[in-house]
Amino acid sequence: MTILSTEIEIHAPAERVWAILSDFEAYPTWNPFIRQIGGPLKVGASLDAELQPPGSRGMHIRPVVQTVEPNRELSWLGRLFGIPHIFDGRHAFFIEPLSVDGVRFVQQETFKGLLVPLAGGLLSATERGFEAMNRALRERAEHEAVREGGPETASAGA
Repeated sequence: MTILSTEIEIHAPAERVWAILSDFEAYPTWNPFIRQIGGPLKVGASLDAELQPPGSRGMHIRPVVQTVEPNRELSWLGRLFGIPHIFDGRHAFFIEPLSVDGVRFVQQETFKGLLVPLAGGLLSATERGFEAMNRALRERAEHEAVREGGPETASAGA
């Protein structure tokens, strides 16, 4: 088993971060890692997603939603060729409130399966993709906070 985990503090309320995270239609306009994603945001639903890890070829996945807790958590499970135990990835997003106007955003994936030990380069690129997405999410959420007259700490570069 291999776990990738990244986190970033965002100076915006959990509701705003969730609204951006759950607005799949807008991903192509801001998300450098998950270039497109579609499907119902409900447990058991299949999603259709295009991922673009930095420096790697894009990949198409069809994960199944595992958790939907508005303003707190979203997760899905993807499997290589839909077959369990070959290369499974449970991708999760956690929104942890730090204050009324701030959260810690955690993006994590747990990889299991026979082929995971052979995927070192892909996992490194995936982690860089998580970090790029986290920064883009922060920028979008904090920019909206400033536009709406939010806290001064939401200024660019905070």
